[in-house]
Amino acid sequence: MSRRILITGAGGQVGHELASADSAYDLVALDRQQLDITDSLQIEAAFTQHCPDLLINAAAYTQVDHAENEPERAFAINRDGLANLTFACQKGNIPLLHVSTDYVFDGSKKGAYVESDPVAPLGVYGESKAEGEAVLRATLAQHFILRTSWVFSAAGNNFVRTMLRLGRERDELGIVEDQHGCPTSARSIAAVLLQIADRYLKGEGTEWGTYHYCNAPQTTWYEFAREIFRQAEGYQQLRLKPISSSEYPTAAQRPQNSVLDCRLIRAKFSIEQASWVDELGLVIPQIGG
Repeated sequence: MSRRILITGAGGQVGHELASADSAYDLVALDRQQLDITDSLQIEAAFTQHCPDLLINAAAYTQVDHAENEPERAFAINRDGLANLTFACQKGNIPLLHVSTDYVFDGSKKGAYVESDPVAPLGVYGESKAEGEAVLRATLAQHFILRTSWVFSAAGNNFVRTMLRLGRERDELGIVEDQHGCPTSARSIAAVLLQIADRYLKGEGTEWGTYHYCNAPQTTWYEFAREIFRQAEGYQQLRLKPISSSEYPTAAQRPQNSVLDCRLIRAKFSIEQASWVDELGLVIPQIGG
């Protein structure tokens, strides 16, 4: 009988990639309409129906700016919803693999962030994710927190899709050049999570804890945009203008430095960072850019 992985948040970028992945295991992927993680009774019913051997949580509130105006909803999903899943996994004695974010850091560090660096989120979204991490660590020993950054894919709302849309509507785009980070494809995040799940389900041993994973190399939003339009077709006349963060104010402040150090996951699991340039080359044709 095939081992079963329950996936929450199947409607999001990472969840979509998990749901459509090739796997030797039985993947049961549920979106928000099928499973609302803020409802503990729905979670209990899903566990009873599907009897998972492992849970991957890709469900999250990710609207960074909107979170400033609706903190209750952000915390209900990113902290309390995760707590509901954590208690269900504890009761069922199964591991929980969870996706977190670079936004738990304030971006003031000069170098790349390591897993042991203290969290200091700048906004509600980062606060809700950091508090969710804390609940998971305190409640469930068998947990794997994967912090990542600047997620993009052919589905959902993300920087790549926004750039391609705006590039069709405008002659010039001002792009922030003083924020540094690592774009990461949802496809490669899903691959990492399934690799960790595979190790556990094969009984190969898993060192639980918090890990960083992003694509390489580090870049800026401006350079990311330049590469998007270099690879896409039909944008030769578009002008890109580098601007500062102060010239593009947002409701939620962004970290100036979101670069994550991925040496720990390489050392413990032999997982190497994929190239975001290569991953972008897979995504743009899917969007039709």
